[in-house]
Amino acid sequence: IRHMLVRDMEGALEAIYDSSIFPSICGRVCPQESQCEAQCVIAKNKKLEPVAIGRLERFVGDFARPPKARPPEVARRLGRVAIVGSGPAGLAAAADLVRFGAEVVVYEALHVLGGVLQYGIPAFRLPRHIIDREIQRLKDIGVRFETNKVIGKTFTIAQLTGEMGFDAVFVAAGAGAPAFLGIPGEFAGQVYSANEFLTRVNLMGGDRFPYRDTPIGLGKSVVVIGAGNTAMDCLRVAKRLGAPVVRCVYRRTEAEAPARVEEIRHAKEEGIEFRFLHSPVEILIDDAGNVRGMKVERMELGEPDERGRRKPEPTGEVVELDCDTVIYALGTKANPIIGQATPGLGLNKWGNIVVDEATQCTNRPGVFAGGDIVTGGATVILAMGAGRRAAKAVATWLDKGKSGW
Repeated sequence: IRHMLVRDMEGALEAIYDSSIFPSICGRVCPQESQCEAQCVIAKNKKLEPVAIGRLERFVGDFARPPKARPPEVARRLGRVAIVGSGPAGLAAAADLVRFGAEVVVYEALHVLGGVLQYGIPAFRLPRHIIDREIQRLKDIGVRFETNKVIGKTFTIAQLTGEMGFDAVFVAAGAGAPAFLGIPGEFAGQVYSANEFLTRVNLMGGDRFPYRDTPIGLGKSVVVIGAGNTAMDCLRVAKRLGAPVVRCVYRRTEAEAPARVEEIRHAKEEGIEFRFLHSPVEILIDDAGNVRGMKVERMELGEPDERGRRKPEPTGEVVELDCDTVIYALGTKANPIIGQATPGLGLNKWGNIVVDEATQCTNRPGVFAGGDIVTGGATVILAMGAGRRAAKAVATWLDKGKSGW
């Protein structure tokens, strides 16, 4: 901010690069109001609105001229590191490890790079050329990428550290398995998970059917279950695809909704209807097996749960909503493939990889993990933080000759 006061855009960008390599991305998708802006002394001491740190970061990332990217000069090579996943955690780790002197190869399961940045966030929130530009900078400094490589299927972690010759592995595979409620009717053809719905649009051109091969059948009325940021993305995408009626169903009040305040505001501005304090009971199916509606039960807030959020309690009053498409946006679970293919890897009861919080190391020597595969669904900046901690720990471990800390 001091650099921006004197119109030194390049200096501002250099200052941001000290802690974040993706200002144009973080400035768009991170919840600044609860992270950096929540720490603003202007807001704390003078009871004013905080400085718009997120928007300043986005502006600098978009318009400052970055220095030419080139492979760093290092005193000696650390070794070879494989990174599983090209989402925010994997990309942040790759950037730091190259600077530390490691040879880095990033393996991505999909055919495009960027992980959740590509498949999970609509282009109107995060333009694709921004992602491509940031990844190109990593290529320019020496990071190598390979797509269509599913770790646990194409090859295993044991093969990476064995016959493929890598000295360490950082697992940043994300949390791509959808969560459902287990209510009647949810396996009808017009019921999507948020991951499937957004992937069909973001990666497969579902919004351009029939000119592309992947259809998105939305009908005339869409219900999205959940009120997080991913739910807001689903709601706004459905509306932009032409669905006349798009509703959000959430079992708590608007005050408890996990989505950013501005995301809910944007959804309302685009004509989204909200049904707070309603919980799905059943998805109604017609004789042909198609969705025709949803039964929801009115809720009221009771005592706080273990996380301090007031627990919704049923009132017994059930109403029916007309709809022909349902999208589940209730969060994601850990991708199970890596755990299944890696015997002995420490997992918790939810299937997330267990790590040391300070170093991101797992119970297997030379294997580190971070991002959503460890924490469950979280923010881009928290995943990047895990990637940077892991990179530092990997460099320390390799520097000591893989003999411990």
